[in-house]
Amino acid sequence: MRAKADRLYFDRTLEDDISEKIISSEQVSDFASDKLYSIRKQIRSLNERIRSKLADYLTKDAKYLRDGIVTIRNDRYVIPVKAEYKNQVRGFIHDRSQTGATFFIEPEYVLELNNELISLNIDEREEVEAILRSLSKRIGNLKEQLFADIEVLAEIDADFARAEYCYSKKCAKPKINGNGYINIVKGRHPILDKDKTVPVSIELGKDYDFLLLSGANTGGKTVTLKMCGLFCLMAACGMFIPAAEGSSIAVFENIFCDVGDSQSIEENLSTFSSHILNVKKICESVKQNSLVLIDELGGGTNPDEGQALAKAVVSHLLNSGCKGIITTHFTPLKEFAYESDRIENASMEFDSDTLKPIYSIKIGLPGASNALAISRRLGLDEKILNDALSFMSEGARNFERIVAGAEESRVKAEEKLRVVCTLEAEWKQKLSEVNAKIEELNREKEKISRSARSETRRIVSERCHRADEILEEIEGIFKAEEINQKDLIRARTLKNELQNISFEEEETKDKINDFLPATKDNLKVGASIFVKQMQSNGQVVSVSAKKNEAEVVCGNMKLHCKIDDLLIIGKVNKQPDKVRVIKNVPKSRPILEINVLGMTVEEALYEVDNFIDKAVLDNLSEIKVIHGVGTGKLKAAISQHLKRNRNVESYRLGKYGEGETGVTIIKLK
Repeated sequence: MRAKADRLYFDRTLEDDISEKIISSEQVSDFASDKLYSIRKQIRSLNERIRSKLADYLTKDAKYLRDGIVTIRNDRYVIPVKAEYKNQVRGFIHDRSQTGATFFIEPEYVLELNNELISLNIDEREEVEAILRSLSKRIGNLKEQLFADIEVLAEIDADFARAEYCYSKKCAKPKINGNGYINIVKGRHPILDKDKTVPVSIELGKDYDFLLLSGANTGGKTVTLKMCGLFCLMAACGMFIPAAEGSSIAVFENIFCDVGDSQSIEENLSTFSSHILNVKKICESVKQNSLVLIDELGGGTNPDEGQALAKAVVSHLLNSGCKGIITTHFTPLKEFAYESDRIENASMEFDSDTLKPIYSIKIGLPGASNALAISRRLGLDEKILNDALSFMSEGARNFERIVAGAEESRVKAEEKLRVVCTLEAEWKQKLSEVNAKIEELNREKEKISRSARSETRRIVSERCHRADEILEEIEGIFKAEEINQKDLIRARTLKNELQNISFEEEETKDKINDFLPATKDNLKVGASIFVKQMQSNGQVVSVSAKKNEAEVVCGNMKLHCKIDDLLIIGKVNKQPDKVRVIKNVPKSRPILEINVLGMTVEEALYEVDNFIDKAVLDNLSEIKVIHGVGTGKLKAAISQHLKRNRNVESYRLGKYGEGETGVTIIKLK
């Protein structure tokens, strides 16, 4: 669209001149030229002089006048004079009222002024014509460019018309191909109301070249046939189609169709003869890259001859290699489609209970005409319907029964499939909820674990701090110059208190000292197992060696797990209920920094990990790693490694006075 707009020619100066000089379709601006401005200025001045003189007359000789107003007749200013006083006013009579009671007279003393006004009006008109002539000449010089602009604007207007139609109909852009493949997904007839139309999906040109469309009357066969042809034409014209995303449309060299009744009394054509003339032209002109659409092929004549003719025409079209859709009610033609290659039966669905069409296509199955059922619904006499049924051949009745039975079985199968799909969706939803619950439990477990580790560090820190205080007090006692009995008792009491410092774990855990990877051979029902994904113990309920799965129970949950994700629990030892901690406090203070300058990346990371573990045991909240600037490789490796360390809450480079980018400050959890 932008490329087309760039082809438009325009003269900005000419546009500005036209906009400034022409105010409306009937008026030219006073400033269109200096001469026009001067003329109109004189006209305005002269109008004021004439009105002023006439106003004086109206004041002095008001008794002669019908109304105290000035009017215009034949472009000249006049005054309305009563008929009985017309000889009392010197001047020229220009008009008379319909009743004859008033004469419009131009007084002598304004005669010359009126003549001058008319002369100025003529000059104004000539100047306006000159201005318009000049603009028209300039426009005429752009004739070729303007004609080219008209063509471009027509293209742009057509593009906008197509876009507006596609937007209003909620159309989609189809995939275009040149190999005759048509795949319409939820297509709607372009003319029908989009809110009332039942979408139809149809495919052609991949596994088969022709569709033989059958089914009940008013079932939508002809509408579907027309829709397919219109979509191909719309795509060839660059239009989107009223269908769902993912539709594919082929561009054909020719589209031949025979739809409707073309009988003509004037041309002596019956329904059948007009139909055959169209079929004749199609058979003579059809090529490989053509689309053929024929409604009720072979209709309008004897059914035996019609179906034989239809078979022959279809065979000819198949041999030509073209693509197409043919609608029919002929049973032999449906059988022919079963026996022939590159043609497929298709049917418009019909509700046998309500006897109403569903307007949906099913590929691979022919449709029953259901003429008798529809006639019964419309109220035709039952005796007539029974007679009609008896007149049908045994083969026709059997075929209709087979088709009806197949259709009923297909409907039931689709209903079962719909139920299965609904159940599948429900179970997927439930499985998603279970997985979400498992993730929530894992997060809660990790949260509790972090809280337990933090509480353990706090308890250990408090006990160690108390042990430090006791040791310092004992050392102070023995540093005294004289030690009495009371000091010895106090020191012994402190020693006993130091030996009794301990803590109990808030909960005991089973520690797995021995486990074995589960396999199809060693996994048995009732075995105690460890589920890797859940990080919890469970018990085996059932084993499916063929699917390599096992059903296990973990707490209140029953899960299906891969056997490879399970570990068989072996020897289990209980941790002691109490852990007694006795600390020999060193004299030195905790180390707050580590220097890894000159180390390789592997050596530095190993030292940093050990340093962090020791800092956690020392209950430090912040430590420093000195790595230097250098090439930045060591700094980057340490930064990436700290992201994965569970004991690190955050880290940053040093500030001014801390070593800046040569050090990393680590804050521990």
